Amino acid sequence: MQDGGMRRAIVLFPILAAGLSLHAAPAGPVTPAPAAVPATKPAPKPTPKPAVPKSAPKPTPAPTPAPAAPAVKPPPEDAYVQMEMLTRAMEMVRQNYVDESKVTYEELVEGALEGMLSRLDPHCEYMGKSLFEDMRREQSDTSEGIGITIALRQNLLTIITVRDDGPAAREGVLAGDQLVRINEVLTDSVGVAEAMQLLKGKAGDEVRLTVRRPGTKQFLDFKVKHETLAESSVHDPMLLSEKMAGEYRIGYVRVSQFNSPTARELAKALDELEKQGLQALVLDLRNNPGGLVDSAVQICGEFLPEGTVVVTTEGRVASQNPPPYRTPPRGGKEPRKYPMAVLLNHSSASASELTAGALQDLKRAIVVGTTSFGKGSVQTILPMKNGAAMRLTTAKYYTPSHRTIHENGVEPNIIAALTTEEETRISKWRASHGTGEAAALELANLGDKQLERSVDALKGVLVFDAFVARPLAPAAKPLEKAEVKVPQE
Repeated sequence: MQDGGMRRAIVLFPILAAGLSLHAAPAGPVTPAPAAVPATKPAPKPTPKPAVPKSAPKPTPAPTPAPAAPAVKPPPEDAYVQMEMLTRAMEMVRQNYVDESKVTYEELVEGALEGMLSRLDPHCEYMGKSLFEDMRREQSDTSEGIGITIALRQNLLTIITVRDDGPAAREGVLAGDQLVRINEVLTDSVGVAEAMQLLKGKAGDEVRLTVRRPGTKQFLDFKVKHETLAESSVHDPMLLSEKMAGEYRIGYVRVSQFNSPTARELAKALDELEKQGLQALVLDLRNNPGGLVDSAVQICGEFLPEGTVVVTTEGRVASQNPPPYRTPPRGGKEPRKYPMAVLLNHSSASASELTAGALQDLKRAIVVGTTSFGKGSVQTILPMKNGAAMRLTTAKYYTPSHRTIHENGVEPNIIAALTTEEETRISKWRASHGTGEAAALELANLGDKQLERSVDALKGVLVFDAFVARPLAPAAKPLEKAEVKVPQE
């Protein structure tokens, strides 16, 4: 005897009324039949006359074809039919799945929501009640951690950035590593929010990570301890050594994330470099996971005129779009005008991509490196009645040329890639290096091909500017013809 659940389920039978219209074809012109000729006596034969050829009869006009019936539009998507299919599938699962404890309505509905959201894009996610409550209880202070950011890339939980001064970097974790296991939990069915909860801990707590490194296809195990991380986001401001920059004074500064004090810290660092005769700048945004959009706009304002549109946000309903982001005033100061290069790589995401894309679109900087991550969307947390919530993509960011970086990334003007070994060497240097002139010399000897390409590009700009600024030598006057006197005989 079958379970009565099917009989208790509400089954929706949509009724599609199809109108039927009959069209009578209009009758065409009818040629009348010839009348019958009555029989009479044969008349005497007349005198034969020469035969006169008869003219051909005029053709009868073809009947006018009936007008074609208008094309029938397909019916709109019927939500009731799809809901009926979902309800029937749910009941089939409840009746036939082997483990009855796993097929409660709550379990099945949550599973359906998880699948529905995960198919939209990697940043949409269903957060169950307990997970959402944990996130709401979290304080804004996230200084304790292991120094990594994660996201889904091609449906694989991937380490997007590794903080250079964090414990994960010191243990050898690299950006691009794919998370296979967190402690004892396999990540094949773990979302971003749940993975973040698994990675949480207090200073001194240890977390075990198993990763797959795509560059070498190795599986590696790491034990990483949580630490209290410094909140500084502007690192290593310096003038590059003569070995790399030659006779030019080219500056370098790295921004690791965009938070509230980032723009202020960067402005202070640039002021110090300008006092040392800065002529050009390399802004390193590699491995920068993003952060506050307002901070990115403020940084763009250091190099662009006040009121310049750098980012727009667009959702489905145009009337609900917020105003575009414009560069703020700098207290009467002019924007910094020296040549710039921006470094990007596959782990530059979100606000770092918006910064690079705006400076590239507005012809303010050369972008060097590899195509960035491609995270240019806005996620909104939508609470639900059952205490859970959905993280849903509700809008996309656009650069000044109306280019969307979402799932596309920012493509560099000059492409330069690094090997896994080179990335490891650079990461180790960032975690521990000298200061002052010693750091500049170490950086010159590091073999950072992306930095070297950006410096070469800036040197080319400076050489060209010197040619343009140099006044041309006055053209030499033509020699006057000397008067030749012919002696008289």
